[in-house]
Amino acid sequence: MAKIFVLSAPSGAGKSTLIRMALRDFPSFFFSVSATTRPPRIGEKEGREYYFKSEAAFTRMAEKGELAEFQQVHGHFYGTPKAPVLENLEKGRSVIIDMDVYGKKKFDAVFPEAVGVFIDAPSLDDLKRRMARRGADAPEVIEERLKNARDEIAFAKREGKYEYTIMNRDLEKAYTELKAVIEKELKKEH
Repeated sequence: MAKIFVLSAPSGAGKSTLIRMALRDFPSFFFSVSATTRPPRIGEKEGREYYFKSEAAFTRMAEKGELAEFQQVHGHFYGTPKAPVLENLEKGRSVIIDMDVYGKKKFDAVFPEAVGVFIDAPSLDDLKRRMARRGADAPEVIEERLKNARDEIAFAKREGKYEYTIMNRDLEKAYTELKAVIEKELKKEH
């Protein structure tokens, strides 16, 4: 039975890497690409990492009800297009989505059957090191993301609907846990 897996994490916790690993081991899964108004980072391609939209185009999508959820994060809008999720579920393909904790709460109103997996990091210092090593953001952006990470972690624990939490101290161990979660959920009937 096709399932929706939503992975959420604070910036730098390793969620994108874990999703890439899952897509390697579950090649039939569909990766739901989000729409965003933020500019592409070096190496990002339209339709692969995100659908890069102007604010006007993004607003039109939201007004037409084409997004399962959307909101503003880090100064830009992000949202999940509904149609690809529905089309792939109808084809019997499971869907994996990278989504922040606030979006997940809104997404659950549209897709309450989605399986939530929260990826956590051992500490904020660890997140800071990972973000700095990534080299994608200026120091002030990293500080803003760390402030947001505190809020996201608290929100996930307080209000999030996450059936599973995986602590990413070691990437291979975290992935082994994620793979076990996916396999367990795929065996369930409903």
